[in-house]
Amino acid sequence: MSQTAMATIDRRPFVARLLQLCPDALVVTGLGSPTYDVFAAGDSPNHFYLWGAMGGSTALALGLALAQPGRSVLAITGDGEQLMGIGSLATAGAQQPPNLTLVVLDNGHFGETGMQRSHSSLGTRLSHVAKACGIELSSELHHAEEVDALAARINARTGLTFAQVLVKSDELPRALPSRDGVHVKNRFREALGFPA
Repeated sequence: MSQTAMATIDRRPFVARLLQLCPDALVVTGLGSPTYDVFAAGDSPNHFYLWGAMGGSTALALGLALAQPGRSVLAITGDGEQLMGIGSLATAGAQQPPNLTLVVLDNGHFGETGMQRSHSSLGTRLSHVAKACGIELSSELHHAEEVDALAARINARTGLTFAQVLVKSDELPRALPSRDGVHVKNRFREALGFPA
């Protein structure tokens, strides 16, 4: 049985708790379920929702972390999206921004294209891949209670972190933020103190 088949974490309460514990973090979401989960937990100008940019969340969050070294930056994405942008882990590992945390909600499936099994349910251990890319603070989370320690690390900004969160593959109702990319961008820029 694969590691994702044994997952016990309900992703939406996990994400809600993580965001509650990290209220000042700048959050970048991967497309699909991570975006729905972050929005369901409460919208914020500090949330940058990616629509149709599969594979781009880690790279965008990396650039943001380098540009905003005094802020905690959190990418919340899924296993399929992270697999699509796997090279960005190597770039993050080379840059090592201590304020960046990558959270992969891993249900072992490509949820946005019909729930086909992803590589993570077929043997790929994303936390091991991240470690091989130089992200030493890389781990698999198997229990919802581990969210508190993860949040403490995010808030401390003491090292590039990767967390593969093994979540159930439940299909949850979609919570849809604005799909207006210009609005999302301008709102985020204003939250950072820049003109829209």
